Amino acid sequence: MMRFPRSILAIAAPAILLPTALHAQGDTAPPQVAAPPEMSIPAEAPKPTPRTVPVVLTTSLGAVTIAVEVERAPLTAANFLRYVDEKRLDGTAFYRSFKYDDEQFGGFIQGGTQNDPKRILAPVPHEPTSQTGLSHTDGVISMAQAAPGTATGDFFIMVGDQKGFDATADTPGYAAFARVIGGMDVIRAIWNAPRSPTKGEGIMKGQMLEPQVKIVTARRAPES
Repeated sequence: MMRFPRSILAIAAPAILLPTALHAQGDTAPPQVAAPPEMSIPAEAPKPTPRTVPVVLTTSLGAVTIAVEVERAPLTAANFLRYVDEKRLDGTAFYRSFKYDDEQFGGFIQGGTQNDPKRILAPVPHEPTSQTGLSHTDGVISMAQAAPGTATGDFFIMVGDQKGFDATADTPGYAAFARVIGGMDVIRAIWNAPRSPTKGEGIMKGQMLEPQVKIVTARRAPES
């Protein structure tokens, strides 16, 4: 058995025996030993909210405010803001309303330049949702495109969650870049507006709004 020097035992023993010894000598109560302070675990600092730029779309059915994701989708956001700043969306329209056969699944509305050569800019490189972290949920705005890298000045706004538009391992998906933060009732009113049973080509037949809902102006709003 390992033996300890008496000097160590003499120092260690009182820490255990002192209360009993004092009580045996007639003290009214053993000394109170303060409990050690509770260790608090520092809370994880909240992550900063990605910066967005607010834009107001004033339509013939009311105003819609959107938050453009300039931090998470910088290329697509910059493209859209250029259309706004150069007033290329003024006088355009929401021209399409898509609904699933079972409307509980929602759909979307589509608007923008309709490939007007006087309005459109060069196509923007594709930013998939797998890169931006965004998703096609209710009120999210995404770029219309024939193929990745062909998007210009047309966009669509989700009515209901439809994550099938997101990028996957098998598909590049669509480039979400903004979300509605005010006026979703206006979006739904556009979605429910009358459609022509005959206008539209291919899969878009029967989805074209008649009359179209005019986008009167598109302007940046003050950042809070």
